[in-house]
Amino acid sequence: MTAVARPHPHPSEADGPFEQFIYAPMVMADLDAVYAIEQVVYPHPWSRGNFVDSLAAGYSAWTLRDGAELLGYFLLMGVLDEAHLLNVSVAAPRQGQGIGRYLLGKVGACARGLGAHSVLLEVRPSNQRALAVYARHGFVEIGRRKNYYPAHDGLREEAIVMRFSL
Repeated sequence: MTAVARPHPHPSEADGPFEQFIYAPMVMADLDAVYAIEQVVYPHPWSRGNFVDSLAAGYSAWTLRDGAELLGYFLLMGVLDEAHLLNVSVAAPRQGQGIGRYLLGKVGACARGLGAHSVLLEVRPSNQRALAVYARHGFVEIGRRKNYYPAHDGLREEAIVMRFSL
């Protein structure tokens, strides 16, 4: 299910320094910019087809822009009373500025709107920066998935499964 909403150039006072950014549903026209970020920030990025399929499936997909510049995005799948964070990314030059934390706040709000009581995600153990951001946001490890992610030289990397209770 996708939340239907208009772009939010001024989402709320709680957005602080991010209030000038535009938070809006992801549309097909966003995919070139989304795919470009994906190629830079992940060693094993999603394919363009993954994004097309996610939008076609009706997953909640959102972007954050500063004018025309795409800062980041996320895709969230609602399943019963849980939401699964499929992908969240911040443009490489804008990392370390709090945008990831801001997007995680939006993930929680979106998940609540879907009727979820928690948000699940998988993350590579090697992605220490993301693990730190998730932990600071309140996500806790609840398990591991062996051989989940592709890695270099045909090897596989496990995933850490994390949950955030809403």
